[in-house]
Amino acid sequence: MKQKSLLLLRGLPGSGKSTLASLLNRTGGFLTFSLDEFFTNEKGEYHFDFRTNHLAYKHCQTRVTEAMEREEEKLIVDQTFALMWELQPYLDLAQHYNYQVFVCSVENRHNGTNVHAISDDQLLKMSKGFKVELLPERLRE
Repeated sequence: MKQKSLLLLRGLPGSGKSTLASLLNRTGGFLTFSLDEFFTNEKGEYHFDFRTNHLAYKHCQTRVTEAMEREEEKLIVDQTFALMWELQPYLDLAQHYNYQVFVCSVENRHNGTNVHAISDDQLLKMSKGFKVELLPERLRE
């Protein structure tokens, strides 16, 4: 049986999630899924529209489900995942389709900026919601 892996990249906008996902796609053969795909047209132009963000989340989750149904071995999902509940649909999919899950928090150590027009105030609010789980579930309170 193939070892199937799901890598969930999380971090604030501008942290480098998409850049890291692209690198892993090129060097490691990972299939990459991102909300950004939904907002990128055929010419490669990115046009973020917050009003349709909920559709982008659904689109990404549907594409990941389809890849898991095909038993693709190495998948990456690139999203902010600022709150733990945002990870849950992907954790549930991984359990259902027998994927090993890795969650990687990407830090903005390069002073990058985001292309989503997210204000500094909003970034500060988003950062307060991040919680990192270092222990396995059996050891958490």
